[in-house]
Amino acid sequence: MTEQLDRWTMATDHPDMWVDPDDDPREGQGDPVEGELDTLRDFLAGYRTTLLMKCDGLDAEQLARRSVPPSTMSLLGLLRHLAEVERDWRNWIGDADPLPRLYGEKDADFHGAVADQAVVDAAYADLAREQAATDAALAKHPDLGERLARDGITVREMLVHSVEEYARHCGHADLLRECVDGRVGQ
Repeated sequence: MTEQLDRWTMATDHPDMWVDPDDDPREGQGDPVEGELDTLRDFLAGYRTTLLMKCDGLDAEQLARRSVPPSTMSLLGLLRHLAEVERDWRNWIGDADPLPRLYGEKDADFHGAVADQAVVDAAYADLAREQAATDAALAKHPDLGERLARDGITVREMLVHSVEEYARHCGHADLLRECVDGRVGQ
């Protein structure tokens, strides 16, 4: 039987939130967002930050803790999976030979998410590197209607799909984090 954790949050003014709005790193960054391209980029950046917030403060064992059998999903697995996804998106953008998978065969991103600090450090480094590379590749295509190499997807579709992928996995991260230590919030 699994021990039930108390629900908790870092917020003091808004106990239903992860952090109080004044402390939220996703709010008030830079100039106001204007236009569709900047809006999509802003939402993607917000979800990327949310994923990192959900992993913050956990050790290797907690990050690698799997949800419920037979699922292989863990917060560490999500970090690795999204690094793999970012890499694959670049395959959609360019005409070059596809980049090799980071972690090997299908689902290796989740299967290899083990409680080892070196694996955790590599996952964070991989994710940051792949996000930066994807952003750099997309920056060369500011026209949302432009069709990109692989399958002719538009830049708009690519960005919306990116937001959707992160949003979906941030929902998973909410539940995974609550299972690890009871922390809840936005």
